[in-house]
Amino acid sequence: MRDMGSSAVRAAAVLAALVAVSSCKLSVAEQPPTAQDFDEIERGRYLTAVADCTACHTDPADTRPFAGGRPVQTPFGTVLAANITPDEQTGIGSWTPEQFDAAVRGGRRPDGKRLYPAMPFLYYAKMSRSDVAAIRAYLLTLAPVHKHVDTNQLPFPFNIRWGMRLWDALYFKPGSFEADPSKPEAWNRGAYLVQGPGHCAACHTPKTWLGADRKDRSLQGYSLQGWFAPDITNDPGRGLGNWSSADLVAYLKTGHNRFSGASGPMAEEVVHSSSRMTDSDLSAIATYLESKPGGTAVSDKPLSTASAVMTAGAAIYEDLCSACHRRDGSGVPYLIPDLSHSASVESREATSMLHVVLEGAQTAATADEPTGPAMPAFGWQLDDAQVAAVTTYLRNSWGHAAPATTAGEVHKARENLEAAQP
Repeated sequence: MRDMGSSAVRAAAVLAALVAVSSCKLSVAEQPPTAQDFDEIERGRYLTAVADCTACHTDPADTRPFAGGRPVQTPFGTVLAANITPDEQTGIGSWTPEQFDAAVRGGRRPDGKRLYPAMPFLYYAKMSRSDVAAIRAYLLTLAPVHKHVDTNQLPFPFNIRWGMRLWDALYFKPGSFEADPSKPEAWNRGAYLVQGPGHCAACHTPKTWLGADRKDRSLQGYSLQGWFAPDITNDPGRGLGNWSSADLVAYLKTGHNRFSGASGPMAEEVVHSSSRMTDSDLSAIATYLESKPGGTAVSDKPLSTASAVMTAGAAIYEDLCSACHRRDGSGVPYLIPDLSHSASVESREATSMLHVVLEGAQTAATADEPTGPAMPAFGWQLDDAQVAAVTTYLRNSWGHAAPATTAGEVHKARENLEAAQP
């Protein structure tokens, strides 16, 4: 595993954790560690990264690993991620293996109450019991943090957990992943990672009004937290159909490829999760995603370049954007996104485009691509009509086609982004 450097460094890190846990009065540390313990903890460390537990359970405002408290924005309100350090009063230190498994794969707390699907147990349910046990083994080696987190910040009536009984009955289907014997091993491994610990559908699959996955549109993109998680099917128009397997692996491993750079929540995923995965697992994910068909063909036609909005958008692009992205939108491979070949530019919704134009964006910085270039914000400089014009121009140039963005949509995006500020 490349994220911790040499095997000696990894071994030293896990051994240090084993030594530290011996003073935590946890049953797991009452016996001297064995080689089997070492392997289990190292596997759990890797799986914790694959499951991207850091993204929610480590609050950037706190920084103590897995101490919880990070606000998770949902369409129904805010949930705070729980403390999953081995503290016995406020964390998972007193949880039995069965209770931990029930929470991760079954969506039930030790007191029997239901978890909200902001904790992606719907997808973790596909994980094997042994993988979940390995994650627990790793978490128990962390330094315990005594930090009480009142996770339920939802408004009435969503704050009543009893409603989750009905939701689970409708939408939660427990059951571990079952391999497809007709598919190759790499495909099945990729399916397990995407459907299970990677929980890609949590962001990339459209939702019903009750927050359940639209399985008929699996992985076809969804707006959340002020961003549009793009279509990651093999759709050549709005998905990843024009990306090779090597393109996808490079993006997940480094945060950049010849077309795009990861920003927003995806940048966090790359930094904390996919950049820490093995090359074989990343290739397996690519194999699986390349097999996922897209949705209905795009029927939009590009707006006329002679229209007033396209003329205005072209002028703004020339003044503010072309120096970096070039006049033809081609950008700089692995550094500045190629707007001319980016499926995200003509995504079903302009959410991410508006976010980036209004507030700028910081791309992922990883060990392999440490630069992490950023784009400045232009919301202070451009009014709603001007942002709408340049966004419309981008989404209807170089072969792209999408409906015109309106000033009203920009105004709403501004309000939402301002409301989300801490």
